Amino acid sequence: MPIKVQSGAQTQTRYGVIRHSSDLIGQRFGSKVTCSKGGWVYVLHPTPELWTVNLPHRTQILYTTDIANITLMLELKPGSVVCESGTGSGSLSHAILRTIAPTGHLHTVEFHAQRAEKAIEEFKEHKVSHLVTVRNQDVCKDGFSITGVADAVFLDIPSPWEAITHAKSAMKRKGGRLCSFSPCIEQVQRTCEALLDHGFEEICTLEVLLRVHDVRTVTLPLPDFGPEEGSADSTQMASDLSQEEVSNTGNTSVICKTATPPREMAGHTGYLTFATKPRD
Repeated sequence: MPIKVQSGAQTQTRYGVIRHSSDLIGQRFGSKVTCSKGGWVYVLHPTPELWTVNLPHRTQILYTTDIANITLMLELKPGSVVCESGTGSGSLSHAILRTIAPTGHLHTVEFHAQRAEKAIEEFKEHKVSHLVTVRNQDVCKDGFSITGVADAVFLDIPSPWEAITHAKSAMKRKGGRLCSFSPCIEQVQRTCEALLDHGFEEICTLEVLLRVHDVRTVTLPLPDFGPEEGSADSTQMASDLSQEEVSNTGNTSVICKTATPPREMAGHTGYLTFATKPRD
């Protein structure tokens, strides 16, 4: 739950009431707070990952599984200059800002005016507005309004192939990385063709599927296969087996860890297409 802490305010939960003045203000992040009904919650420091699972959805968003690969493959680091379209609900934007801070800058473009205004409000509220510039425009027609400064470009729009020219002009002359997120393979095909036409290299497309395993402790019996054939004890074992009184209760057991894959798992989110702009 995202909570804006205010003196005198209260937050209702299924575990009871959380009183901001007495329960939250002055507490360290990571503290365990007891609610009025005896239940408890943890007070966590806000992170892009927590914001992703709690933000108000204005559009379909990217989740941590894809975000982690995007920030890695775009080679983002503190000081990087990044162009993004579209801003959407700001899920990826917050992760980018955390990665490029304190000296980098994000230029993000949103076609929808109300979504752009809401994104500006959230960036100010989260005290990262000095790291980001939000523009309300059509990136396919107007581009990013910058030239030759970006280290990386990210596209999450219906027709990314129409924005490749603007993405290339926004990137530095020494080159950089580009990523396009598309849910349909037909979009990927057209985007790759446009990338090739504009001289991009190292073009690759990947799909990230998260498979979480259930790790548990189990006790397994160790089977007794008897002595090896031809050994001195083999004759004695044959006579013992004739009695047909074999019991497994005396077998040694071993405790071990096992991992079980889920019967169902999250499926396709989208295709991530990466490419490198060569040096001019």
